[in-house]
Amino acid sequence: MSIKENLLSIKEALPSHVTLVAVSKTKPVSDLMEAYNAGQRIFGENKIQEMTDKHKQMPKDIEWHMIGHVQTNKVKYMAPFVNLVHGVDSLKLLKEINKQAKKNDRVINCLLQMHIAEEDTKFGLYEAELNEILESGEFQQMENIKVTGLMGMATFTDSEHQIEKEFGYLKGIFDRLQEHPERSNFKPETLSMGMSGDYKLAISGGSTMIRVGSSIFGSRH
Repeated sequence: MSIKENLLSIKEALPSHVTLVAVSKTKPVSDLMEAYNAGQRIFGENKIQEMTDKHKQMPKDIEWHMIGHVQTNKVKYMAPFVNLVHGVDSLKLLKEINKQAKKNDRVINCLLQMHIAEEDTKFGLYEAELNEILESGEFQQMENIKVTGLMGMATFTDSEHQIEKEFGYLKGIFDRLQEHPERSNFKPETLSMGMSGDYKLAISGGSTMIRVGSSIFGSRH
């Protein structure tokens, strides 16, 4: 199957309310262009330098999503163009994104990353920390970011029951977020959960955005 065929078969099966992020990390620009020419406009990268290089080489109507863990000292490189940052897991990082967005006279959309997996290695916030950020005066004064939802990664396991439970937990937090008052920098509409191996479970669990790499581009070499 070609990249184009993979992409179109996934898109055909997606409900209309689910956004597909093509995870293009480690893939050459030629692969991305094959997906682009098949109609894909949203690409996810996990390294800022690689995303910046690809942004320079590729058409300007692409939405670039930063899906990896972000180091604060690298935010400035993506601030001029990044559309959505998936993995925001601290107030410190939000402050830096806000600062760099302001320098570029932009508002950058962010998803707050929640810790839902059993593995300790996954980054993310707990619900109490999430609420603390949203209720802090610092957050409420940020004008150059917009928190548009949540992101979470399930445990890497064969147990569908466990994955469903973790996605269900995240959906519960997302539903409770709707009770917070909307502000200019806070409108929780996006629930980003699900990757190549578990996105069907994620969609049935309420996901509105999935991150799919190997099912489109083939496994990483």
